[in-house]
Amino acid sequence: MMEKGKKNWVFCDGYLPPHGDDPNFDGHEALMVTNLNAEKATIELVFVFEDKEPEDGIFVELDGMRMTCVRLDKPLGPKGLMLGEAVQYTLWVKSDIPVCACFGRLDVRQANMSYYSVDGYSF
Repeated sequence: MMEKGKKNWVFCDGYLPPHGDDPNFDGHEALMVTNLNAEKATIELVFVFEDKEPEDGIFVELDGMRMTCVRLDKPLGPKGLMLGEAVQYTLWVKSDIPVCACFGRLDVRQANMSYYSVDGYSF
């Protein structure tokens, strides 16, 4: 049977952009995960920083044949982790079964807003 995804995804360019001048648009980062398997996936998010200890213990459960979007500008996990604007980090996505993941950023600091995805490494 063909593997549908990977158990580990690493996105090295996390950096929540500051808010722009227009309150109608929220600059943000988001993690999108798709589970193409029949069984539920349990996913842990680990945030690695340059100058402080990692933050872990943030779990997401994802039913089979479903997707989810985790907004990284909102409180995360039971401790309500807030990443803060302009903080550089790496996001390590660890799943108990293979999943597909991508990471995107909406930067609204200028009139010509940009949404782009950040390349990930999977293993």
